[in-house]
Amino acid sequence: MEGKKIYITRMIPEKAIIYLQNHYNVEVNSKDRPLDRHELLEAVKDRHAVITMINDRVDAELMDYAGSQCRIYANYAVGYNNIDVPAATERGIFVSNTPDVLTNATADMAWALLLAAARRVAEGDRVIRSGGLQDGLPSSC
Repeated sequence: MEGKKIYITRMIPEKAIIYLQNHYNVEVNSKDRPLDRHELLEAVKDRHAVITMINDRVDAELMDYAGSQCRIYANYAVGYNNIDVPAATERGIFVSNTPDVLTNATADMAWALLLAAARRVAEGDRVIRSGGLQDGLPSSC
């Protein structure tokens, strides 16, 4: 697989990039923003694999622009609704994503929001920040 070219549309963890660089020719989007459509089309041209983000539209046009040597679009996201899976299937291109990567974080956030609502954290924060707490009691008491 030496000589294979991979394009990564946004920065991913450095450890993953280093691993890929040990096996492939890797280029990462150096801009700290999603690429516009024209930039994305130019970036994927002649690549063998593309690691995308959920905001990158991977459709038949992009697949054709990349060329028939591109064999996989690996979505660095839980979903894959940004990828035209039937178009990829028609071309024999693999599509992958990162399922369950956010499961624990989502559960943690749900519990944090439940506790914050039950304990009226946002309301208490507003009282404290507005100087409404005097002698340990809200000024409205």
